[in-house]
Amino acid sequence: MLATIPAPGDGGDSGLAWAEGTLWVGQYRERKIHQIDPETGAVLRTLESNRFVTGVSWVEGELWHGTWEGEESEVRHIDPATGEVLERLEMPPGVGVSGLESDGGDRFFCGGGNSGKLRAIRRPGGAATGRSAQAPAGPRSE
Repeated sequence: MLATIPAPGDGGDSGLAWAEGTLWVGQYRERKIHQIDPETGAVLRTLESNRFVTGVSWVEGELWHGTWEGEESEVRHIDPATGEVLERLEMPPGVGVSGLESDGGDRFFCGGGNSGKLRAIRRPGGAATGRSAQAPAGPRSE
């Protein structure tokens, strides 16, 4: 172990990503994403969401996060300075997003909570796609 720093969510953290030389940590029930200093744990910025934050990911300079509340779930592209939602990828009813990671290109991978499934979601504007406001959320087929 190299170091230990305080987690901003006091145990309610929900996802972790590295970008811009800092850590980005989701805080599930408080509906927040914190940018923190990796050396000290100091919170540098806090972004608010109107939904539970279930995962955080950076890809090609874009900040994305998962949401899941009730039977509704989304993957959202947000402005890292303001938290403004720039794009929403809505999941079908009953399909949840728990955890979020990118392959660095045109796909996100997310957990499905108690479903026992992992899902691949196409990212709009990724290396193999054109920019669109919504992407298919079902299982990927080749």
